[in-house]
Amino acid sequence: MDKFGDFATYISVYETGAFSAAARRLNVGQPAVSKAIARLEQQLNTRLLLRSTHGLRPTEAGQQFYLRARRILQDVAETESAISGSAEVLTGRLRVSSASVFARLIELADLTGFLQSNPALAMDLLLDEGELGLIEEGIDIALRIGDLPDSAFTARKLGVAQQYVIGAPAYFERAGIPETPRELLRHEMVIQPRSLVAEQWVFTRQQHRQEVVLLGRVRVSAAECLREMVIAGFGATIACEGLFRREIANGSVVAVLADWQLPPLPLWAVFPSGHFIPAKARAFADFVQLLLTNAGTHKGLDELKQANPCLVL
Repeated sequence: MDKFGDFATYISVYETGAFSAAARRLNVGQPAVSKAIARLEQQLNTRLLLRSTHGLRPTEAGQQFYLRARRILQDVAETESAISGSAEVLTGRLRVSSASVFARLIELADLTGFLQSNPALAMDLLLDEGELGLIEEGIDIALRIGDLPDSAFTARKLGVAQQYVIGAPAYFERAGIPETPRELLRHEMVIQPRSLVAEQWVFTRQQHRQEVVLLGRVRVSAAECLREMVIAGFGATIACEGLFRREIANGSVVAVLADWQLPPLPLWAVFPSGHFIPAKARAFADFVQLLLTNAGTHKGLDELKQANPCLVL
């Protein structure tokens, strides 16, 4: 068995948690699986798996080797597809990390269409607020919103999201509608903090500029908690359009200070794999970018399908 074959065997053992299950997945005998793992451990001069009566448990080295071996095999498969001209078929498992705000910018119906158009592609969608270790978690593409920290990862800008002052009608009926940004200082603001310090917001209107520091009596780390408090009428918030898209449409929340503009938030695709980005990750980034550009219209999806039939409906 070649080295790549040993890599694939180890990945199967790691993911199934047993030699017997890996053998069934690979359609080989269990002794062949045991020999492949022993060969790898001998070549690497380290223990990858701990064996006990309770089953298999990867060592720290085994966890790192799994992530790297998985990435290597993905890169090899992408290279072979590109050279052979078969790159239009997306296969394997795509692991997507997405900020919960970003996830609301993508309609689930469109995501379903993407998967239905790529039946050989599986997906893990992990909603987080940027706390996952992309390499450690084996992420293929991370969808992020706002300014990115400096890193060695490759980033691609997909679009921007506008920010608004948003609250429930019942709240503004009780507290009054602000006419200038500085009046927000007298309002009950719900803040999702971007740092440990107070939030400073810069509003502009033609040649006028107002900077407001909002302390926020309530600060929440999760976007969903912020949504619930604002919809319930506790207070107002500053958020991107996608977070309250349906509520704005049905009138359960409203945007105020419409003649004042806040800086738009950049939307990013982050690829932890470096300069060689797997085709499935590139395809998903293209898909999301077109959805953002065309607001999920059928016209946009048809255009993308004509450009690359494997991507969407």
